[in-house]
Amino acid sequence: MEERSTMTNTAPFGAIGQIARSVSNIEEARIWYREVLGLEPLFDAGNMAFFACNGVRLMLTEGEAGPESILYFRTGNIHQKCDAMSAKGAKILSAPHCVHRHEDGTEEWMAFVEDNDGRPLGLMASVAG
Repeated sequence: MEERSTMTNTAPFGAIGQIARSVSNIEEARIWYREVLGLEPLFDAGNMAFFACNGVRLMLTEGEAGPESILYFRTGNIHQKCDAMSAKGAKILSAPHCVHRHEDGTEEWMAFVEDNDGRPLGLMASVAG
């Protein structure tokens, strides 16, 4: 048996491949994440639904939807995305606002919407100065 101390060829981690999130009702979540948030469905497997998030897969699993990490989604036009989601019934928890201005003038913007289980989802955008 090889000892761990002799393992020297350790590759760095790659990009995150999948994020899991529990939802209280998978059918309602499939609709909300597709229609309101606008994510591309990949496939369903029983009580799980998988969505494409620009190279990261989002797995929703039906179960007790408790407090979890906040998911932050990048968007090109945060104002337009919030308006579109609001028009589809999403509750805006925090309107788009600038949270930081870098030395080069680039601004970091955030907004928060409520998902179909009443938890916050973040929207984020970087705006060149």
